[in-house]
Amino acid sequence: MISVGARYRGRFAPSPTGPLHAGSLVAALASWLDARAHAGQWLVRLEDVDTARCVAGMDRIILQQLSECGLHADAAPVWQSQRSGLYQQALEQLVARSLAYPCNCSRKDIEAALARLGQDHPRHAELVYPGSCRNGLTNRSDATGAGGQRAVAWRLRTDASPTLHWMDRRLGAQQQDVEAEVGDFVLKRADGCFSYQLAVVLDDAAQGITDVVRGEDLVDNTARQILLQQRLGLPTPRYLHTPLVLGANREKLSKQNGAQPVDTSDPLSALNRAADVLGLPEKTGTLSAALHDWVRAWKTSPAISF
Repeated sequence: MISVGARYRGRFAPSPTGPLHAGSLVAALASWLDARAHAGQWLVRLEDVDTARCVAGMDRIILQQLSECGLHADAAPVWQSQRSGLYQQALEQLVARSLAYPCNCSRKDIEAALARLGQDHPRHAELVYPGSCRNGLTNRSDATGAGGQRAVAWRLRTDASPTLHWMDRRLGAQQQDVEAEVGDFVLKRADGCFSYQLAVVLDDAAQGITDVVRGEDLVDNTARQILLQQRLGLPTPRYLHTPLVLGANREKLSKQNGAQPVDTSDPLSALNRAADVLGLPEKTGTLSAALHDWVRAWKTSPAISF
């Protein structure tokens, strides 16, 4: 865990696949308020490791939206796409310790393996990887692409890992058996892109992040990230997962279900809507005064452990 005396460092880490919408502004505001309430630093990281999904120029739009809302970072932003060397080094470390292995299973292969084991999964749910390639069913020559073999992904071994327990500052005690509920998860995809799980763990450690404040939809990722932190000898930050903004279909607001870009021509109005989701009072007057008042209110919020 992060030492108690460590100076607070938080971050907001959007993916530049589209402009900020109401849901992502909630996470941005919450992370900024938490950093300011702790007299700490707030950083911005562009999580563009999945280059195929990113939209050219969207990073600049997101940074402009944050600026217009008065959410200014304490250091220059960082782009994940510029940090692949760090991710590759960590992957090689895990491979050298036999904690990661190559896998050439397709989704159909995984579904067939689960069916043979008599394990069904809900439609659209994440497949629990059963470790098919864990014992060398894919060899190292396949992994390098020799002989025209199928490209491989690299997975983290989760066997023999205990059920992980952690405390969320808003949701309370959490736990997950990663092997049973997720299985050996991907660190680097077959197309060469590093996974969100590996990148976020390494970046949080490299930037000295003590507190992660993000949307509740990412709670399920936390155990995987803690397991990776433990395997890599990295500190575990504190976690706070914020309420979600739901779309008309009662699912998390996203581009896929009609999320509209935040209108920053009236930033106080946009921030008032985000503040309401966080249980903070509506404000009038200047933007700077509203942000100052919300920082004070955040310190005494009964919904979170400070």
